[in-house]
Amino acid sequence: MKKILVTGATGMVGRNIIEGEKSENYVFFTPNSLQLDLLNRNIVDKYIAEVKPDIIIHCAGLVGGIQANIANPVDFLVKNTQMGINVIMSAFDSDVKEFINMSSSCVYPKDARNPLTEDLILNGKLEPTNEGYALAKITATKLCQYINSQDLTCHYKTVIPCNLYGKYDKFNTSFSHMLPAVIKKVHEAKYNGQDYIDIWGDGSARREFMYVEDLADFIYFALENFEKMPENINVGIGHDYSINEYYSMVASIVGFKGHFLNDLLKPTGMKQKLMDNSKQKEFGWAHKTTLREGVQKAYNYYLNEILNDK
Repeated sequence: MKKILVTGATGMVGRNIIEGEKSENYVFFTPNSLQLDLLNRNIVDKYIAEVKPDIIIHCAGLVGGIQANIANPVDFLVKNTQMGINVIMSAFDSDVKEFINMSSSCVYPKDARNPLTEDLILNGKLEPTNEGYALAKITATKLCQYINSQDLTCHYKTVIPCNLYGKYDKFNTSFSHMLPAVIKKVHEAKYNGQDYIDIWGDGSARREFMYVEDLADFIYFALENFEKMPENINVGIGHDYSINEYYSMVASIVGFKGHFLNDLLKPTGMKQKLMDNSKQKEFGWAHKTTLREGVQKAYNYYLNEILNDK
C-alpha cells in the first residue's frame, strides 16, 4: 500500500480524508503540529526523510473567516507561505514524486469573471480582506508548477476547492468561515429567543459551498487517477447561493422564526466566487451531497459533538 503523509491531519479537511471510506487502502502518517512543526524546515526535512512517503497531501494552514483574515494579515501571509514552501521543497528534495497541494478559491482575482477558471490565477487584484492568505496559496501553487516544469518525473498538483463546511468544522461567530458561523449564530438566536439576526453587508454576495466529505471523496478519486488529474483543478458543486439564501436555509433547518437585518456598515466581500468545474467534469468526478443534506449533517454535528463537549 502507498504511504501518504497528510499535513493538517487534525483539521477539517485532513480528518475527513483520513477517515474516508477508502482510507484502508493506504498507510497514513498524520502528525499534529506538536509532532511536526511545519514552520521549521529542518524538522520537516528530518520527518519526511524518516517516513519516506509516496505521496504528500498538504492540507495544513492557518485558516479563518473574513474577520480573522482582517485581524491577522501578517500571520496569514507569513505562516502559510512558510508552511507551503517548507513542505513542498522538502518533498522535492526528498524525491517524493507525487504531491497534492490544497489551495483555496481566494487565489482568484476580486473582479474576475465568473465562473472562475484555473487560468485566472495572477490575472488581477485580490480581495483585500484575505489577500495575505491568497498570496501564500498562490505561492504554493506556482511552486508546484515550477517543480513540474523543472523535473518531468514530478507530479505536484493543486486542488482548488470552493468553500467547505461539515464535520470537524470550527463553529465560531468571529473566526470561522461563513456557513458554520451562521449555523452557530442562528442556533443561538433561536434558543435565546432573539427576534432578529444581523447579516454582514447586504447579503447579496454569492458563495459556493461544498460538504467536506465530498472533497475527501474527490481526493480518493484523484489518488486512483493521479496521472490524468490536471495540474491545477477546481473542485466544487458548480453553482452558488447568496449569503441571504444561506441564512434562510440554515434558519429553516434550525427552526428559527425571526427575521434578518443587513448591517450595511460591514463589508460584503467579493460579490461572487463561483468555480468553473469544467476540468472536474472532464476528470470524471461529481459531488454527491446537496446543500440541504449537507447543512442538516453539519447542524447535527454541531448539536451532537460541539455542544455536547461543553
